[in-house]
Amino acid sequence: MTVDAVIFDIGNVLIEWQPERHYDATVGVDRRRTMFEAVDLHAMNDLIDQGYDFRATIEVAAAQHPEFQSEIMMWYYDWIKMAQPEIPHSVKLLRALRKKGVPVFALTNFGIESFEFAETQYPFLTEFDRRYVSGRMGCVKPHAIIYEMVEADCKIPPQNLLFTDDRQDNIDTAKARGWQTHVFEGPLGWAERLVAEGLLTPHEASA
Repeated sequence: MTVDAVIFDIGNVLIEWQPERHYDATVGVDRRRTMFEAVDLHAMNDLIDQGYDFRATIEVAAAQHPEFQSEIMMWYYDWIKMAQPEIPHSVKLLRALRKKGVPVFALTNFGIESFEFAETQYPFLTEFDRRYVSGRMGCVKPHAIIYEMVEADCKIPPQNLLFTDDRQDNIDTAKARGWQTHVFEGPLGWAERLVAEGLLTPHEASA
């Protein structure tokens, strides 16, 4: 099948996103486990990804759980330490596709302010041909509406879009809409898929 555009997720595809790892290193595994059992921090982050104010949303959660107030505020103050490092091979693939003239889009669950901050740390985030950021769109993956909005904006038939994401639920919605998909389990597998599709040569896709 023809591929007219390649769509990258960002978290755990181009940038590692591991909040638990950062908490383990700073407050310890036991404290982190206790906090995550008591506070749904990923649900809090989902609100940010939907467009809620970055700092204010975290402050609300911290006020609701005073016993973990300082740790919850780390989600704001230490955010970039959770969203690191970049995945160099994936970034190389992004740039190799663009060099070949293949349109490359981002489709990501990301807050408005946090994405703007991430741009200052990861210049490649400015290099996409189109960027679909959930916080700006007011909806998140895996809900079908965000995929519909991508299709309406880029005007490319769903079957001509190739999308990679590390989450199976996000892939499932895209597949149900007719997109070509790849579950991202590491850049090597993604590189192999891009070669198999004829979008890159093995040399261009190498690490």
